[in-house]
Amino acid sequence: MIEFPNHSRSYDRTRHAVRFWGHDSAIEASFFIDEGALRRIQPEAHPDESGLLTAFDSNRDRICAAAAKVYVRGSRGSYDLVAANF
Repeated sequence: MIEFPNHSRSYDRTRHAVRFWGHDSAIEASFFIDEGALRRIQPEAHPDESGLLTAFDSNRDRICAAAAKVYVRGSRGSYDLVAANF
């Protein structure tokens, strides 16, 4: 089962997404939630780095729940969350 104990996150300018990490035992997986998904969750979010990180922080539980649904153990190293996941 994937867990999200690390509250670190960063904004990836090239992907226009917030990156965060999950852990399944010793396996680490990267997740990216794109700007469209963050704006669907929080429409009033500012479309800049600070605004998108704030939207992520305000909705972390919901985002992690969606990430857990798309995660498949050992399948790949990173996962993308888009508006359709919410």
